[in-house]
Amino acid sequence: MLIIFSLFFIIVFFVVFFKIRQNIQDKKLLETVTKSYRGTKTERNLVLKLLKNGIPAQTIFHDLYVKKFNGEFSQIDLVVATKVGIIVFEVKDYSGWIFGKGNQSQWTQVLAYGKRKYRFHNPIMQNNGHITSLRKQLKQFEKVPFYSIIVFYGDCELKDVSFIPQGTYLTYSERVLNIISTILSSNEITNYTDKFEVIRVLKEAVQNGENKETQIKHIKNIRGMLNKG
Repeated sequence: MLIIFSLFFIIVFFVVFFKIRQNIQDKKLLETVTKSYRGTKTERNLVLKLLKNGIPAQTIFHDLYVKKFNGEFSQIDLVVATKVGIIVFEVKDYSGWIFGKGNQSQWTQVLAYGKRKYRFHNPIMQNNGHITSLRKQLKQFEKVPFYSIIVFYGDCELKDVSFIPQGTYLTYSERVLNIISTILSSNEITNYTDKFEVIRVLKEAVQNGENKETQIKHIKNIRGMLNKG
């Protein structure tokens, strides 16, 4: 009995040890792109997934605040600069059934087998708005292709989602790498007139998010839009 208990203790010790070590390694890897307090946990999980699957850290930009010409900010979850263009991610974490169309302003989340329903902003339109704000930052972005990926985390199921625009992809978290691979392999290499300018603009947008006043102002703007709706 003592031997069994000792073996059990040793196994538990090594499981905990390796888990702690893995968490430390993940944190170090994550910090090559972003801070552990930026964005949401699901966004950071996506950053880690990209890094662990060969996406270079210097091409990944997380939790961007793009300043618009009216002084407000457009908050973008994640951007990856690639050889075929700019990929802009919108990360959602939902459970239940998801219903919606690309041309509807509101989508529906259904829980408890239809007993509870909640409305949320169309993520396709939401991300298209982010792309529009980003395009306006540089003249060269007028000719650079942009791709929109809506990534769903959580225990949700896209039940009836249709009218998806070209260049927009909806996917579950476990298939996001396949979508990225499809985009990279099925599109021509784009011509950036100034890659350093692109990196500068994206880095500045990330740095904007370190400003607490910017975050507070953005939240107030969102609440104002929701109250109008």
